[in-house]
Amino acid sequence: MALTKLDKACIIAIKDCMAAKPKEKILVVTDELRYDIGKALHANALNLGYTSVLAEMKSAKINGEEPPKPIAELMKMFDVVFCPTTKSLTHTDARRDASALGVRVATFPGITKDVMIRGLSADYNAIAKLTIRMKKLFERTKIVRVTAPNGTDILMDITGRTAIASKGLFHKKGEGGNLPTGETFAAPLEGKSEGVFVVDGSMAGIGVIGKIPIRIEVEKGYATKITGGANAKKLTKMLDENGKGARNIAEIGIGANEKARLSGMILEDEKVKGTAHIALGNNITMGGKVAVPIHLDGVIKRPSVYFDGKEIMKSGKLLI
Repeated sequence: MALTKLDKACIIAIKDCMAAKPKEKILVVTDELRYDIGKALHANALNLGYTSVLAEMKSAKINGEEPPKPIAELMKMFDVVFCPTTKSLTHTDARRDASALGVRVATFPGITKDVMIRGLSADYNAIAKLTIRMKKLFERTKIVRVTAPNGTDILMDITGRTAIASKGLFHKKGEGGNLPTGETFAAPLEGKSEGVFVVDGSMAGIGVIGKIPIRIEVEKGYATKITGGANAKKLTKMLDENGKGARNIAEIGIGANEKARLSGMILEDEKVKGTAHIALGNNITMGGKVAVPIHLDGVIKRPSVYFDGKEIMKSGKLLI
């Protein structure tokens, strides 16, 4: 039987991105809304000769919600874990605990077949080189400034923070990240961010932003005022349900995947080359101190980004 485009994407994820070795055991954690993709990953792992187990759970309500305890325990027992789920398992104790034991975990929050096929067709060796180069720049930087034609102008202090290159090649013990991927990001110091950022690309939990962007005013590291019609109200409600920590400026990231497109799936949207994203909420996974069960990224189109005053992106074009 001829391989489908989805089969080919699954094989790239297993063989190239995770570099699964012949005797390694693979676990696929999925839910009822992403079962087709979970089943495809599992079936292709079996066809390639791996020991593979498919575990289905009920879809979560929000990104960062912990999976059932039996799933969390299972994740510790395998070499490679794929998580094609409706809501993200990236920022969970279950994922962190598995990674700490050396498990390589790839998360696919909100994945669709189109996003899977498109995002996994990129040149991951090129993505790896670019994201690692950006990581080195992040880690030499104290102050990041992001501006954009939409009114964005925000300063974030990342002094001493370790940046993460989500390069898509997770070959060493404990490595992991999103698939499809292609971004570099860091957690700004708590209480230090100041300014305004305007989300005009897409927002996690909402999707592609229409004509009315979401304007978020930031004081002393927290989102203090959110305006922009129905989407702003929806975002405010999600944040308020999770307390003050949900308003923490959690992440500044830059996309690096030239195949990614704004689709409404934040998994893909935050990876779009030529965009930047700023997240609210949990940052403990990326070296911060705020642990809340929510992490929401907002994508900014055509940004200019400055590292300690040096322009590294101009109107959406990387200069590095």
